Amino acid sequence: MAAKASGGVQSVERVFELLELITDAGGDVTLSELAGSTDLPLPTIHRLLRTLVTLGYIRQLPNRRYALGPRLIRLGEGATKQLGALAGPQLKSLVDRLGETANMAVLESDMVIYIAQVPSPHSMRMFTEVGRRAHTHDTGVGKALLALLDDDTVRGIVARQGMPTPTAKSLGTVDALLADLELIRERGYSIDEEEQEIGVRCFAMAVPGAPTPTAISVSGPVTRVDQGFAERAVPMLREAARAISDDLNVGDRVS
Repeated sequence: MAAKASGGVQSVERVFELLELITDAGGDVTLSELAGSTDLPLPTIHRLLRTLVTLGYIRQLPNRRYALGPRLIRLGEGATKQLGALAGPQLKSLVDRLGETANMAVLESDMVIYIAQVPSPHSMRMFTEVGRRAHTHDTGVGKALLALLDDDTVRGIVARQGMPTPTAKSLGTVDALLADLELIRERGYSIDEEEQEIGVRCFAMAVPGAPTPTAISVSGPVTRVDQGFAERAVPMLREAARAISDDLNVGDRVS
């Protein structure tokens, strides 16, 4: 296997390039579509796909299109659990310092999935089940993640998933969402103003440089999570997000 100048193994890089292309295409793509999205020679793509199909990491559908395979599920679940465990100390620190529930979520298939939570010690608190999937437009973590994307990508997500309005304060139009995302990009964090649940406010922030779009948040009753809370919480969220980013990317510094 040839090694690239960067020190990476070229064939391994090519395999993951194909897996990411299939993922970006929605998990269902033809050989010609893959060839049009990469500089790899067609025989090389075909050989790598055949190997991945044999191993179960890719499936060839009856219509000869390629989709992600079942063996990736175990890898993804394991990586998600480890990511949540890695962030645990930072989430606990947020709860210890702020007294409200801290969450971590990732963007997966146009939806938010919560992968870690440390609950508030208060009896009246925000609770989101780990593993729960939610829309992006009406959650703090979801909007923080959407703000990382360009407007056309956001429109595509909304077109595919819709914009349900669980409360009267939920954003119900793409234009309103895009305007909110512009504010989020300017200030560096998002706010869920009772958009997911009446009486609950959430502040969220994306984890910079995360290998997969990731965000953290703190949330609680509006009676406690007010402007004074925000002034304390935002710097702490930023500090935690940077610490998680450093932990996630530590492998990039290993020679």
